[in-house]
Amino acid sequence: MESKVSEGGLNVTLTIRLLMHGKEVGSIIGKKGETVKKMREESGARINISEGNCPERIVTITGPTDAIFKAFAMIAYKFEEDITNSMSNSTATSKPPVTLRLVVPASQCGSLIGKGGSKIKEIRESTGAQVQVAGDMLPNSTERAVTISGTPDAIIQCVKQICVVMLESPPKGATIPYRPKPASTPVIFAGGQAYTIQGQYAIPHPDLTKLHQLAMQQTPFTPLGQTTPAFPGLDASPPASTHELTIPNDLIGCIIGRQGTKINEIRQMSGAQIKIANATEGSSERQITITGTPANISLAQYLINASSPDPDLHGKNTFTA
Repeated sequence: MESKVSEGGLNVTLTIRLLMHGKEVGSIIGKKGETVKKMREESGARINISEGNCPERIVTITGPTDAIFKAFAMIAYKFEEDITNSMSNSTATSKPPVTLRLVVPASQCGSLIGKGGSKIKEIRESTGAQVQVAGDMLPNSTERAVTISGTPDAIIQCVKQICVVMLESPPKGATIPYRPKPASTPVIFAGGQAYTIQGQYAIPHPDLTKLHQLAMQQTPFTPLGQTTPAFPGLDASPPASTHELTIPNDLIGCIIGRQGTKINEIRQMSGAQIKIANATEGSSERQITITGTPANISLAQYLINASSPDPDLHGKNTFTA
């Protein structure tokens, strides 16, 4: 494959993924989708925007390389226009650079950095753009963020050079694409009510309140100052049951959290016992066993699902008295 970076050279179909915040996406879409429509028509590139109730969205640009460069130029100039407009209302004197974040398979990042950082240094020097490759992969994926900042012209030249590298060094192995996670709303329990935090407000959450109240009523601990009614031969707390979930290995980290903080929080909030089986060789899934009253289990399951980016977690019930 020829790798000349002349205008219109390297004319092969390519897909570039960008990671954007909601506000940036809004600017690209424009009123009633007019801006993105114009970008699609004028560049000839396909521009798709991932579904959004997420703080981050993926913008996918596909087409011949010259169409991709045109689409990038339009996005970079649009962002510069936004910066100029926001500065007219502020006291800031220095103009911040335009910044774009590409999402690149980690297996291609080595070629982009080059031996001892030689390639990335060459791109920085020849384009005048700042380029940084993230050290860590994006959550639950094998992709890394590559941040480019500078003037729109520097960014366009930089993207051209990155495209050359990506075409010369295709990704190795399977790529797990980064999927932004929906904004998970924190849950707070106070005074027997469950609230979800939305912006600056706590909104009562009736479903969770019901689950939480059931869980609290059915915990084996008797509140202070109250004694369990003595019915001979009857246990005051309902029988414990067990529920098993199978979770893909790549999602288990979200549920355990850093140093086990997330899973401990779920245990405390739900009152259920939660055991995570060790990884078995050759298996892409891990078993989670939840034990407690039906209400404890419901709440634990809800919290596990809420902490995972995959809404389709599946489980099977095995009830044991």
